[in-house]
Amino acid sequence: MKNFDLIAFDADDTLWHNEILYHSVEDRFKELLSAYADQETIDRQLFEKEMKNLPLYGYGIKSFTLSLIETAIDLSAGKISGREIEKIVGFARGMLANEVQLLEDVREVVVSLSESYPLMVLTKGDLLDQEIKLERSGLEQHFHYFEVVSAKNRKTYQNLLEKYHIDPRRFLMIGNSLKSDVLPVVELGGYGVHIPYHITWAHETVEDHPELGNSRLFELECISLLPELVSRLDSEG
Repeated sequence: MKNFDLIAFDADDTLWHNEILYHSVEDRFKELLSAYADQETIDRQLFEKEMKNLPLYGYGIKSFTLSLIETAIDLSAGKISGREIEKIVGFARGMLANEVQLLEDVREVVVSLSESYPLMVLTKGDLLDQEIKLERSGLEQHFHYFEVVSAKNRKTYQNLLEKYHIDPRRFLMIGNSLKSDVLPVVELGGYGVHIPYHITWAHETVEDHPELGNSRLFELECISLLPELVSRLDSEG
Protein backbone atom coordinates (compact mmCIF):
# COMPACT_ATOMS: atom_id res chain seq x y z
CA MET A 1 0.00 0.00 0.00
CA LYS A 2 1.31 3.45 -0.95
CA ASN A 3 1.99 5.73 1.97
CA PHE A 4 0.73 8.92 0.28
CA ASP A 5 -2.64 9.82 -1.18
CA LEU A 6 -1.31 13.14 -2.48
CA ILE A 7 2.15 14.57 -3.21
CA ALA A 8 2.30 18.34 -3.71
CA PHE A 9 5.05 20.50 -5.16
CA ASP A 10 5.69 24.18 -4.76
CA ALA A 11 6.33 25.68 -8.20
CA ASP A 12 8.72 28.62 -8.10
CA ASP A 13 12.31 27.55 -7.36
CA THR A 14 11.15 23.99 -6.71
CA LEU A 15 10.00 23.00 -10.20
CA TRP A 16 11.39 25.94 -12.19
CA HIS A 17 13.72 28.89 -11.69
CA ASN A 18 12.04 32.05 -10.42
CA GLU A 19 14.07 34.00 -7.85
CA ILE A 20 16.93 34.50 -10.33
CA LEU A 21 14.48 36.34 -12.57
CA TYR A 22 13.43 38.63 -9.73
CA HIS A 23 17.03 39.34 -8.77
CA SER A 24 17.87 40.21 -12.37
CA VAL A 25 15.05 42.75 -12.45
CA GLU A 26 16.05 44.13 -9.07
CA ASP A 27 19.57 44.74 -10.41
CA ARG A 28 18.15 46.62 -13.41
CA PHE A 29 15.83 48.55 -11.10
CA LYS A 30 18.73 49.64 -8.88
CA GLU A 31 20.64 50.79 -11.94
CA LEU A 32 17.59 52.78 -13.08
CA LEU A 33 17.29 54.46 -9.67
CA SER A 34 21.02 55.00 -9.12
CA ALA A 35 20.59 58.77 -9.50
CA TYR A 36 18.14 58.84 -6.60
CA ALA A 37 19.56 56.43 -3.98
CA ASP A 38 22.34 53.93 -3.26
CA GLN A 39 21.79 50.20 -3.77
CA GLU A 40 21.45 49.36 -0.08
CA THR A 41 18.74 51.99 0.37
CA ILE A 42 16.89 50.77 -2.71
CA ASP A 43 17.02 47.15 -1.48
CA ARG A 44 15.73 48.11 1.96
CA GLN A 45 12.96 50.38 0.69
CA LEU A 46 11.78 47.86 -1.89
CA PHE A 47 11.61 45.04 0.67
CA GLU A 48 9.70 47.25 3.10
CA LYS A 49 7.29 48.23 0.33
CA GLU A 50 6.74 44.59 -0.66
CA MET A 51 6.01 43.59 2.94
CA LYS A 52 3.56 46.47 3.31
CA ASN A 53 1.83 45.59 0.06
CA LEU A 54 1.55 41.81 0.52
CA PRO A 55 -1.81 41.96 2.34
CA LEU A 56 -3.21 44.12 -0.49
CA TYR A 57 -1.54 42.80 -3.64
CA GLY A 58 -0.52 39.27 -2.69
CA TYR A 59 2.39 37.49 -4.40
CA GLY A 60 3.53 37.48 -8.01
CA ILE A 61 5.01 39.59 -10.77
CA LYS A 62 2.20 42.13 -10.93
CA SER A 63 2.38 42.72 -7.19
CA PHE A 64 6.17 43.01 -7.44
CA THR A 65 5.84 45.57 -10.25
CA LEU A 66 3.49 47.78 -8.25
CA SER A 67 6.00 47.73 -5.39
CA LEU A 68 8.78 48.69 -7.79
CA ILE A 69 6.79 51.63 -9.09
CA GLU A 70 5.81 52.84 -5.61
CA THR A 71 9.42 52.52 -4.42
CA ALA A 72 10.64 54.50 -7.43
CA ILE A 73 8.14 57.29 -6.73
CA ASP A 74 9.08 57.44 -3.04
CA LEU A 75 12.87 57.38 -3.53
CA SER A 76 12.76 59.98 -6.28
CA ALA A 77 10.39 62.20 -4.27
CA GLY A 78 7.99 62.07 -7.19
CA LYS A 79 10.61 63.06 -9.75
CA ILE A 80 10.66 59.71 -11.56
CA SER A 81 9.70 60.28 -15.19
CA GLY A 82 6.97 58.61 -17.21
CA ARG A 83 9.63 57.09 -19.44
CA GLU A 84 11.36 55.57 -16.41
CA ILE A 85 8.04 54.16 -15.16
CA GLU A 86 7.56 52.72 -18.64
CA LYS A 87 10.91 50.94 -18.28
CA ILE A 88 9.75 49.37 -15.00
CA VAL A 89 6.58 48.14 -16.68
CA GLY A 90 8.84 46.74 -19.41
CA PHE A 91 10.73 44.77 -16.76
CA ALA A 92 7.44 43.15 -15.75
CA ARG A 93 6.46 42.35 -19.33
CA GLY A 94 9.82 40.66 -19.80
CA MET A 95 9.28 38.57 -16.66
CA LEU A 96 5.81 37.47 -17.78
CA ALA A 97 7.09 36.48 -21.22
CA ASN A 98 10.21 34.76 -19.92
CA GLU A 99 10.80 31.15 -20.93
CA VAL A 100 10.19 28.64 -18.14
CA GLN A 101 13.44 26.93 -17.15
CA LEU A 102 12.98 23.72 -15.18
CA LEU A 103 15.41 22.91 -12.41
CA GLU A 104 17.74 19.98 -13.01
CA ASP A 105 16.11 16.53 -12.89
CA VAL A 106 12.63 17.96 -12.26
CA ARG A 107 11.04 16.49 -15.37
CA GLU A 108 12.33 12.98 -14.70
CA VAL A 109 11.24 13.05 -11.05
CA VAL A 110 7.76 14.40 -11.78
CA VAL A 111 7.17 11.88 -14.57
CA SER A 112 8.35 9.00 -12.38
CA LEU A 113 6.24 9.91 -9.34
CA SER A 114 3.15 10.64 -11.43
CA GLU A 115 3.06 6.99 -12.47
CA SER A 116 2.30 5.93 -8.87
CA TYR A 117 0.85 8.95 -7.06
CA PRO A 118 -1.62 11.79 -7.60
CA LEU A 119 0.47 14.96 -7.91
CA MET A 120 -0.46 18.57 -7.24
CA VAL A 121 1.14 21.93 -7.98
CA LEU A 122 0.47 24.04 -4.88
CA THR A 123 1.90 27.52 -5.12
CA LYS A 124 1.45 31.20 -4.36
CA GLY A 125 1.34 34.04 -6.86
CA ASP A 126 -0.86 35.34 -9.63
CA LEU A 127 -3.26 32.68 -10.97
CA LEU A 128 -2.86 33.56 -14.66
CA ASP A 129 0.92 33.80 -14.41
CA GLN A 130 1.22 30.42 -12.68
CA GLU A 131 -1.18 28.79 -15.13
CA ILE A 132 0.92 30.02 -18.05
CA LYS A 133 4.16 28.86 -16.44
CA LEU A 134 2.77 25.38 -15.79
CA GLU A 135 1.57 25.13 -19.39
CA ARG A 136 4.93 26.33 -20.75
CA SER A 137 6.82 23.95 -18.47
CA GLY A 138 5.57 20.89 -20.34
CA LEU A 139 4.67 19.24 -17.02
CA GLU A 140 0.96 19.99 -16.94
CA GLN A 141 -0.19 16.52 -18.00
CA HIS A 142 1.65 14.90 -15.09
CA PHE A 143 -0.25 16.80 -12.38
CA HIS A 144 -3.73 15.78 -11.29
CA TYR A 145 -4.40 19.03 -9.40
CA PHE A 146 -3.37 22.68 -9.56
CA GLU A 147 -3.93 25.14 -6.71
CA VAL A 148 -2.81 28.77 -6.39
CA VAL A 149 -3.29 30.18 -2.89
CA SER A 150 -2.87 33.66 -1.42
CA ALA A 151 -0.74 32.37 1.45
CA LYS A 152 0.72 29.12 2.72
CA ASN A 153 0.06 28.59 6.38
CA ARG A 154 -1.46 25.95 8.62
CA LYS A 155 -5.02 27.09 7.89
CA THR A 156 -4.44 27.03 4.12
CA TYR A 157 -3.13 23.47 4.21
CA GLN A 158 -5.87 22.32 6.55
CA ASN A 159 -8.57 23.73 4.26
CA LEU A 160 -6.91 22.16 1.23
CA LEU A 161 -6.68 18.71 2.81
CA GLU A 162 -10.32 18.90 3.87
CA LYS A 163 -11.30 19.91 0.34
CA TYR A 164 -9.63 16.82 -1.14
CA HIS A 165 -10.48 14.54 1.80
CA ILE A 166 -6.82 13.79 2.51
CA ASP A 167 -5.56 12.58 5.88
CA PRO A 168 -2.56 14.82 6.78
CA ARG A 169 -0.58 11.66 7.58
CA ARG A 170 -0.92 10.67 3.90
CA PHE A 171 0.14 14.03 2.47
CA LEU A 172 3.64 14.99 1.32
CA MET A 173 4.65 18.56 0.45
CA ILE A 174 7.89 19.48 -1.34
CA GLY A 175 9.27 23.00 -1.55
CA ASN A 176 12.21 25.35 -1.20
CA SER A 177 10.77 27.34 1.72
CA LEU A 178 10.76 25.90 5.22
CA LYS A 179 8.46 28.69 6.36
CA SER A 180 5.64 28.24 3.87
CA ASP A 181 6.14 24.87 2.16
CA VAL A 182 7.25 22.55 4.93
CA LEU A 183 6.74 23.56 8.56
CA PRO A 184 2.96 24.20 8.43
CA VAL A 185 2.45 20.75 6.86
CA VAL A 186 4.57 19.01 9.48
CA GLU A 187 2.67 20.85 12.23
CA LEU A 188 -0.56 19.37 10.83
CA GLY A 189 0.87 15.85 10.95
CA GLY A 190 1.91 15.61 7.31
CA TYR A 191 5.29 15.06 5.68
CA GLY A 192 7.48 17.90 4.43
CA VAL A 193 10.57 17.83 2.21
CA HIS A 194 12.75 20.90 2.07
CA ILE A 195 14.92 21.27 -1.06
CA PRO A 196 16.92 24.50 -0.57
CA TYR A 197 17.36 26.89 -3.46
CA HIS A 198 20.54 28.95 -3.56
CA ILE A 199 18.56 32.21 -3.46
CA THR A 200 15.80 32.63 -0.88
CA TRP A 201 13.60 35.69 -0.49
CA ALA A 202 14.16 37.18 2.98
CA HIS A 203 10.42 36.92 3.68
CA GLU A 204 10.63 33.11 3.38
CA THR A 205 13.52 32.53 5.80
CA VAL A 206 13.17 31.18 9.33
CA GLU A 207 15.71 31.22 12.13
CA ASP A 208 14.42 28.39 14.30
CA HIS A 209 12.92 25.15 13.06
CA PRO A 210 12.62 21.51 14.20
CA GLU A 211 15.56 19.20 13.66
CA LEU A 212 15.69 18.07 10.05
CA GLY A 213 15.69 14.34 9.39
CA ASN A 214 13.05 13.45 11.98
CA SER A 215 10.20 11.14 11.09
CA ARG A 216 8.20 13.65 9.02
CA LEU A 217 10.59 16.48 8.13
CA PHE A 218 13.38 15.99 5.62
CA GLU A 219 15.92 18.02 3.69
CA LEU A 220 17.35 16.91 0.35
CA GLU A 221 20.24 18.46 -1.54
CA CYS A 222 18.47 18.01 -4.86
CA ILE A 223 15.15 16.82 -6.22
CA SER A 224 16.73 13.76 -7.86
CA LEU A 225 16.85 12.18 -4.38
CA LEU A 226 13.10 12.51 -3.89
CA PRO A 227 11.91 9.23 -5.48
CA GLU A 228 14.27 7.24 -3.26
CA LEU A 229 12.95 9.01 -0.16
CA VAL A 230 9.32 8.43 -1.17
CA SER A 231 10.07 4.76 -1.83
CA ARG A 232 11.72 4.42 1.58
CA LEU A 233 8.78 6.03 3.34
CA ASP A 234 6.45 3.67 1.50
CA SER A 235 8.45 0.64 2.60
CA GLU A 236 8.37 1.84 6.20
CA GLY A 237 4.58 2.20 5.98
